[in-house]
Amino acid sequence: MADDKEMSAPVMDGNDAVTGHIISTTIGGKNGEPKQTVSYMAERVVGTGSFGIVFQAKCLENGETVAIKKVLQDRRYKNQTMYRVLKHYSNMNQRMPLIYVKLYTYQVFRGLAYMHTVAGVCHRDLKPQNVLVDPLTHQVKICDFGSAKVLVKGEANISYICSRFYRAPELIFGATEYTTSIDIWSAGCVLAELLLGQPLFPGENAVDQLVEIIKVLGTPTREEIRCMNPNYTDFRFPQIKAHPWHKVFHKRMPPEAIDLASRLLQYSPSLRCTALEACAHPFFDELREPNARLPNGRPLPPLFNFKQELSGASPDLVNRDTSYTPSRAEESSMTSDSISWSKRTIKLTRKLPGTRLNMHGQVARLQKDCQDLKGQCFFFLS
Repeated sequence: MADDKEMSAPVMDGNDAVTGHIISTTIGGKNGEPKQTVSYMAERVVGTGSFGIVFQAKCLENGETVAIKKVLQDRRYKNQTMYRVLKHYSNMNQRMPLIYVKLYTYQVFRGLAYMHTVAGVCHRDLKPQNVLVDPLTHQVKICDFGSAKVLVKGEANISYICSRFYRAPELIFGATEYTTSIDIWSAGCVLAELLLGQPLFPGENAVDQLVEIIKVLGTPTREEIRCMNPNYTDFRFPQIKAHPWHKVFHKRMPPEAIDLASRLLQYSPSLRCTALEACAHPFFDELREPNARLPNGRPLPPLFNFKQELSGASPDLVNRDTSYTPSRAEESSMTSDSISWSKRTIKLTRKLPGTRLNMHGQVARLQKDCQDLKGQCFFFLS
């Protein structure tokens, strides 16, 4: 659930013998670190499920006993996740083409719409690593439902859930009676990451995660904190103004993309749009064009074969006019100077005081306040 290490290993068929099987994997290789191959000997099965087997294994290098999960994987999506697609473009110092951003995120919202409205399931760990991509058809599938749960109103849930970069602020504030809107926040983080080429809120720990969010959204109001967690009463954060969304993204970013991101990444869970409302957003109008095709000329994967997802939707939403009308805040921002949030700018702001957000002192105070609360509030423990 925490930060994933980059590992590669062969995918084994579900019928392979487990006991005595040797598994070799490569770790390291990041930030100039040397790669290292580690081998394990499978000893015995300790658990089985619909999607895999967990077995006890021993590291051949140091004798350490570990647990390894053997996943029964669809070969069409072997090792091809949205994370790897993002990494591919990052390695080439390029941004993902906007058509793929639209195509991938639309399908994510379609999947969430089904999960939330039909199955009644909250994924609780949506991130690029948990979205599979078919490299030929560009169809995507949400995977890894190990943290998923049917949320029951009035029933408490754990708040330490979801990978850090994609964790909704109400979870950071310790909410236990949250809704499927935590998935919507995660999806907003995924959308922003595809547009930027890197995570929008790259917190180094649970405390710093809140700091990263506040640096963009500003300090939450008392009402917003009440909406996130009515049991949280201690409010001692310094007042930091929200960073304009048009300055978060580069100046050529379509206003529809900025508008959608701003509607997904709201402090108040009830103000975030639903997955189905996101599907109807004008940002995805290009996909609705009758002659829309992939850049290679192939047809788009099935996108509009809605069935049960629309059963509870209002007629207004189903028949919504998707013409785009900028919000009042966006209209004012269109006349302002736009500042590109490039990789170079972000790197500088993490090293030099006073760049980009120009509030080094405020952020430092915020970090101190969060650290002071760490001993009082369990939800800040990283």
